[in-house]
Amino acid sequence: MKRGFYWIMAAQFFSSLADNALLIASIALLLQLQAPGWMTPLLKFFFTVSYVLLAPFVGSFADALPKGRVMFVTNVLKLGGLLLMLFGAHPLLAYGVVGLGAAAYSPAKYGILTELLPPQQLVAANGWIEGTTVGSIILGTVLGGVLVSRGVGDWLLALPALRAIGVSSVAGAALAAIASIYVVAALCNLKIPDTGARYARQSLNPLRHLVDFAHCSRVLWTDRLGQISMAVTTLFWGAGATLQFIVIKWAEAVLGLDLSAAATLQASVALGVAIGAIAAAARVPLKRSLSVLPVGLAMGVACVLLALYARDSVPDVQLAIGRAHLPLQLLLAGLYMLMVGAMAGYFVVPMNALLQHRGYVLLSAGHSIAVQNFNENVGVLAMLAMYALLIRLDLPVRATIALFGVFLVASMWAVMRWNARNMRERDWTRLIGEPRHEIAP
Repeated sequence: MKRGFYWIMAAQFFSSLADNALLIASIALLLQLQAPGWMTPLLKFFFTVSYVLLAPFVGSFADALPKGRVMFVTNVLKLGGLLLMLFGAHPLLAYGVVGLGAAAYSPAKYGILTELLPPQQLVAANGWIEGTTVGSIILGTVLGGVLVSRGVGDWLLALPALRAIGVSSVAGAALAAIASIYVVAALCNLKIPDTGARYARQSLNPLRHLVDFAHCSRVLWTDRLGQISMAVTTLFWGAGATLQFIVIKWAEAVLGLDLSAAATLQASVALGVAIGAIAAAARVPLKRSLSVLPVGLAMGVACVLLALYARDSVPDVQLAIGRAHLPLQLLLAGLYMLMVGAMAGYFVVPMNALLQHRGYVLLSAGHSIAVQNFNENVGVLAMLAMYALLIRLDLPVRATIALFGVFLVASMWAVMRWNARNMRERDWTRLIGEPRHEIAP
């Protein structure tokens, strides 16, 4: 890999680390404000809505400037949203501002890979990026749980710098600590090289952007490889966003864990995704990316089985691991979440690489990623809205998880049938080739 790729990985690691720690801190702030339970999944809803609303425009923004500079500007915007939350803005609105930065960050983050690396390295690069991202999700989720714990929070509140700016709550202290991570991410962005890729001058007419975006969406959805990979990644990211909150709710209702402890189960899922992503990068070439579809179906079955878990089905014993004592129930739950995450990582990384490459072949780096983000985040919004509604209706946790798993199984089965029909019509894997569009010098 080229040297610039490692700076992209570093920037992505710290930016994602801060994003995931911020989610836990924001949940803690909602609890501190005694907000109703249905507001918790709306944090991610407000964060994600920017991806949908700005999708027609962020691709042009990412292609108008060197992508390292775009990533720097958007990280600064994320930091601004955090500071709004720290100094009194409602968590939903402030987290929405963070989402504005994230929406513009994503096309640059993924688009620069297709500019910097040859097609044959894209699956491996995506594996490393997803592995790095998931590593940051693990650490960020755990870090968020640690920062909102009473012991660490009290230690932070005793720091003169936090007292000087008027921070007086554990959640506020966590936010102040996370702000420093965004600063590190922004500094890493400054080290990302200019790839030299230049695209046609971007129009300032918003109507033109909407028309171009509609055209780009039509191109990807009518491409036989693009439509399958788009459907799978849309389903995956919608399910993944919802699973974050389901795990916390399940840990609370079934295992009796608090927010800080439940964050460790989220980390187990993330660790599994990293393992699956690395395995996919090593074992699945781009031309065999569609072979992983059955793994997505198995992930849905695993989620259905999760609904059957009963706390009294496992002995209430403590396992001695060094000086620590870990409940057997928590250990088994963590291993199961690890397995679910590994299946998710193994099937989504090849799909993501295939979609990026088809978008680069047919469109441009920034525009194709913007279309991908739009579709994926429409899925996220729809699934989070349904989940919030189920909580509002007081549906039991097990019933919610079972419905979630059945939906995944049915959706993946439909996608596999769709792909089988496409393959009968023509061997579309032969379409994986070199980009046909020209990039201006």
